[in-house]
Amino acid sequence: MLKRILGVVAVAGLIMGASCSKKSDKVLIGHYGSLTGPEATFGQSTSNGIKLALKELNAAGGINGKLVELKEYDTKGESKEAGTSVTRLITSDEVIAVLGEVASSLSLAGGRVAQQYGVPMITPSSTNPSVTALGPMISRVCFIDPFQGYVGAKFAYETKKARNICVLYDQTAAYSKGLKDDFKSAFIGMGGTVPVDVAYSKGDPDFSAQLTAIRAANPDMIYVPGYYNDVGNIAVQARRLGITCPLLGGDGWDSSELAKIGKDAIVGSFYSNHYSPDQPEAAVRVFIKKYQDEYRGETPDGLAALGYDAANLLFDAMRRAKSYSGNELSAAINSTKDFAGVTGMITMDADRNAQKSAVMVEMKKDEKGDIRPVYAATIAPGEQK
Repeated sequence: MLKRILGVVAVAGLIMGASCSKKSDKVLIGHYGSLTGPEATFGQSTSNGIKLALKELNAAGGINGKLVELKEYDTKGESKEAGTSVTRLITSDEVIAVLGEVASSLSLAGGRVAQQYGVPMITPSSTNPSVTALGPMISRVCFIDPFQGYVGAKFAYETKKARNICVLYDQTAAYSKGLKDDFKSAFIGMGGTVPVDVAYSKGDPDFSAQLTAIRAANPDMIYVPGYYNDVGNIAVQARRLGITCPLLGGDGWDSSELAKIGKDAIVGSFYSNHYSPDQPEAAVRVFIKKYQDEYRGETPDGLAALGYDAANLLFDAMRRAKSYSGNELSAAINSTKDFAGVTGMITMDADRNAQKSAVMVEMKKDEKGDIRPVYAATIAPGEQK
């Protein structure tokens, strides 16, 4: 009996040892994003980009002989879920780093948790400056709104010769409120005027009161720093009221759903973004080919490109870090210089924000009748005064 017991213990020990050995051959990272909900394309595109980068990494042998695995949670576009998701990733799944979110309000909720636990977090696309201001564990691979607001203002004032722009923003979103203020400051500083500045709330079905006030001001353009679902509806209602001027916005417009919602009403409008699929750079062409091969011919949007860049920048930092402890991994992330991403060359500044160019795109209808964003201009950080 004693021999049998010892034999069972020995076998159990071998199984546990094998399990521990197997576990030690892998490293776990996390992603939280809006995989469902009103901004679902944001999370889905980001997830696709991350998974493509991860697949390529592991196919090449991983990092230091270890494969990297991804644990992912759906925030449903809700701040409470964002905080809960990051808590689970860190305390239950024990990830070494977190990628996410897209919406700045959700990155603020998740970032507070990551900062509290001392686990590095890289947001692919939250542009509100307050996100990285949470602390040294929080970084981003996208530009920030003071630059994005300037980009939109410069394009409107210098390229489109707009002098009179009205603003319609989402008062429930940190992203929209911050970007609105940054755009106004830049545009007025250039000599433009903003006669009407009115708000709506996310998901509002009717914008007629705000658009009627805007119509009376006869603007050259309307700045709408919101998310694609509301923007599409605003465009449709504006045209119904006889407003014909272009709409102008930020990267929150970037979704294939924008054209489906806005249809012809959104054609001729512009927004700032992190990249455009029709840019001529070789890195962009290579990425699009790989993405389309992986996702049945789908053209990647800016969120997919940023998810891909965020994951690859994290992997680069993991290779350089002395260890995967929070302090040492975050130090490697934040010392990144001249990282060649799909969305441009990325260098982290002292506030853990990426210094990089932005593009302007125009919503156009092609010869097949499809509406899509088309590259219009590139504006570099050095151009901002």
